[in-house]
Amino acid sequence: MSMWFAVLHVLVISYIVHFLVPTPISCGTRAVDLPDTRQIVLCPANCTLWSLSVFGSGVYASISSICGAAIHRGIIGLSGGPVEVHGLQGRTNYLSSYAHGIQSQSLSQWSSSFTVARTISLPLEVSSQTSSSANVASGAAKKPVKKTVKKPPPPTTANRDCPVDMALLLDGSYNIGQRRYNLQKNFVSKLVAMLKVGTPGPHVGVVQTSETPRTEFYLSNYTTAKDLTFAIKEIPYIGGNTNTGKAILHTVRNFFNPDFGVRRGYPRIIVVFVDGWPSDNVEEAAILARESGINIFFVSVAKPAPEEMSLVSEQDFMRKAVCKDNEFFTFTMPSWFSTNKFVKPLAHKLCSIDQMLCSKTCYNSVNLGFLIDGSSSVGDGNFRLVLDLLVSIVRNFDISDIGSRIGAIQFTYDQRMEFNFNDHTTKDNALRALQNIPYMSGGTATGDAINFAVRSLFKPRTGPNRNFLIIITDGQSYDDVRGPAMAAQREGITVFTVGVAWAPMEDLKAMASEPKESHVFFTREFTGLAQFQQPIVRGICRDFTEFN
Repeated sequence: MSMWFAVLHVLVISYIVHFLVPTPISCGTRAVDLPDTRQIVLCPANCTLWSLSVFGSGVYASISSICGAAIHRGIIGLSGGPVEVHGLQGRTNYLSSYAHGIQSQSLSQWSSSFTVARTISLPLEVSSQTSSSANVASGAAKKPVKKTVKKPPPPTTANRDCPVDMALLLDGSYNIGQRRYNLQKNFVSKLVAMLKVGTPGPHVGVVQTSETPRTEFYLSNYTTAKDLTFAIKEIPYIGGNTNTGKAILHTVRNFFNPDFGVRRGYPRIIVVFVDGWPSDNVEEAAILARESGINIFFVSVAKPAPEEMSLVSEQDFMRKAVCKDNEFFTFTMPSWFSTNKFVKPLAHKLCSIDQMLCSKTCYNSVNLGFLIDGSSSVGDGNFRLVLDLLVSIVRNFDISDIGSRIGAIQFTYDQRMEFNFNDHTTKDNALRALQNIPYMSGGTATGDAINFAVRSLFKPRTGPNRNFLIIITDGQSYDDVRGPAMAAQREGITVFTVGVAWAPMEDLKAMASEPKESHVFFTREFTGLAQFQQPIVRGICRDFTEFN
């Protein structure tokens, strides 16, 4: 038995030497130079005297200096020391920042990454075994002390009921100061934990407001609450004026970009934190945000006292900045102290998708129903030109399960539901379904087709989206069209008509919504249909805006 203890002792020592004894490296050694994905290294002293290349913040590209990253992260100081290196997969958008005397650089993407951490002391079991090596050899080893290992908490599940893309605009101005800035980061970290950030739920990025706004990280950089909280705590304080309007403009124009992780069809939110009041005008930026379908929430902390209002250039800045002046989009806190009670109510607001009024644009909040004439006079070749028009219209809209939807009915004397609003909830699938509709051939009963569309396509629950019906026909209907069209409009359906060849203008106007001149389109040839794509899309957006 003593032989087995001796063998075990040798294995333990080997483990310690290989995994727990730091490997000396130079100041310039990069993570890509290490043989193992997880390793403890020993950085020498005075690495800050070197010109070190560091790419990223918190998570670093593997071509970065390990010791430089450890100093930037605050793991070691001038005297150097041990650092635990964890290899990670590559990523995009490594962000630059300044911390602990090191200015890291940005990098668009790299094939592998790493993080650095402080080393931990040896486990109690290993320490007791190695300290009794003489007794092990003599067979008089003491039993290892059992240590209760605390199980880590289960991973946080992403909040599927909060599918939003959110930019947090932190106040990094001179108004807030370093101390309150840190309290702000603590509050935001708790907010992120309450939101339960994750892939199927909310995605969060951060922009810092100061003299010149700075994107700290984008939506795709951190997709777990733990990583995001870690990154928020590392954001350094900038200082400068509170140029909130400039920060909102920067976020609208540069942050919400598909290249940086913005998801199609998801509500977009800007949460503006301001300590005191803005230094610049916010109204112009807020208008651009609303027109872009972005909901602005304004969190005011320590709002100006009555005697300070003379210092505020835009006294009703909160009312002008938010998505809608209905009190839902504003939130106030008296100070940054004792803010725990405000975390849950703010998180609840930010996840109230149905009240995101500015998310509802004409591109992501409409149901488009297509009523397609499949009669014998159309012909298969011309039928394909009709479908080409419909495809070009749909390409303009954000089709998703929480965005816009499309449905299609082909009619002759009979009607055929090609697909309804719930059948295809991605743009690619919807476009493919449209392109693959087979031509029917037969007579023309447009009135019956309108009744069928109201009854079978629009009458089932279609959600809060605005309803539009686009009718395309090339000839005279054998039944009445005025009555069914009026009934459809009474149900809240806006009707556009597109006539080709022998379609009577009287019927087209009878079916279309008011004003007739902007809802009726006509061409003698099927080849002329393509010209109507943009006017129809603009008409839908015009009607949507006026309705809302």
